[in-house]
Amino acid sequence: MKIEDKIDRLKKEKNAIILVHNYQIPEIQDIADFIGDSLGLSIKATETDADIIIFCGVDFMAQSAKILNPEKTVILPDEKATCPMAAMVDAEGLREIKKNHPDAIVVSYVNTTASVKAESDICCTSTNAVDIVESLKEKEVIFVPDKNLGLYVQRFVNKKMIFWPGLCPTHYEMKASDFMELKKKHPDAKIMVHPECIPEAIDVADYVYSTGGMVRHVSASNDKEFIVGTERGLCYRLKKENPEKEFYPISAICPPMKRITLEKVLKSLENLEPQIRLSKEIIKKARLPLERMIKLKNKNEK
Repeated sequence: MKIEDKIDRLKKEKNAIILVHNYQIPEIQDIADFIGDSLGLSIKATETDADIIIFCGVDFMAQSAKILNPEKTVILPDEKATCPMAAMVDAEGLREIKKNHPDAIVVSYVNTTASVKAESDICCTSTNAVDIVESLKEKEVIFVPDKNLGLYVQRFVNKKMIFWPGLCPTHYEMKASDFMELKKKHPDAKIMVHPECIPEAIDVADYVYSTGGMVRHVSASNDKEFIVGTERGLCYRLKKENPEKEFYPISAICPPMKRITLEKVLKSLENLEPQIRLSKEIIKKARLPLERMIKLKNKNEK
């Protein structure tokens, strides 16, 4: 029996769902029940009636799923799949900044650990960061941990932004010159970049989108060629869903996103490990900022 068939059989037997981030390897994307970006996966985690969530992404994503589904078993097939950006901010450091800025509201990017979310007022994703910050009545915003996403948000809002000096190593390495070199080779291609990129890279882009935004834009666009400024794993999905279009990725790889394999997914279904385990106190505190984010998204869509 093929490993994919074994996974499918066990998934049905145990009432499990497989959530997969856009940066995962092709074989993992192909077994997804739902594939998406951080916002889409967070929302899908609240909608599933499965008893078990197999989360193929990195640690903070699986933690968010557990926070939103405390009664469910949430499994990250490789516990070493950790987000380096999320590891750049800690709860103790955030508490110190809060003391120094008592009138500020804390907006925590979902790319943070559960303990940091527990110290936050509201979460955001790269999809909705501008809308979240713009919606706040407070004039002073502590934004953690990604300074580059914060700088992108600041282009659109009239707020005093206090940045934590974090970054995504994968997007940070993408330079404006990298995009322009590809543009010379593919002059008809539109440049799409992720808002975690540095300001100079954003300045040369035709479009700035989250991975989910890129998927939606490409599907609706009449353009046939795209330079893709995010982790190259997204290009597999883009090409699969748009075979008539061409995609030229920057050579950017997020190693933790590549740790999960079919063998690890199968093992996690067999053993129901490694599970995400969080204290009731952390779940209670961290749930509020995530729910506020989702509630605001739903309100904006009405």
